[in-house]
Amino acid sequence: MKDKNLPTNYDKWSLEELTREADKMIADLEKQKDLENSVENYQNLLRLNSIIEKKFKKNNEIINKKAKEKISNIISKKNAK
Repeated sequence: MKDKNLPTNYDKWSLEELTREADKMIADLEKQKDLENSVENYQNLLRLNSIIEKKFKKNNEIINKKAKEKISNIISKKNAK
């Protein structure tokens, strides 16, 4: 895949979609025999990996925030009794 073929809307993709795309890129890299092309595709895979890491961290922060809110609600309800 070349840069011009990479979707610019990766931010809108879910982690599952991004992971499937990374899997496809890995499969393509494993099949390639042209090293010149492999370097470019590997760089694209690294960019995609960075996007996946950022999205994972963001989702993790959201989950942690929601969990803390739920714990606080449970504690406040328990203390109100």
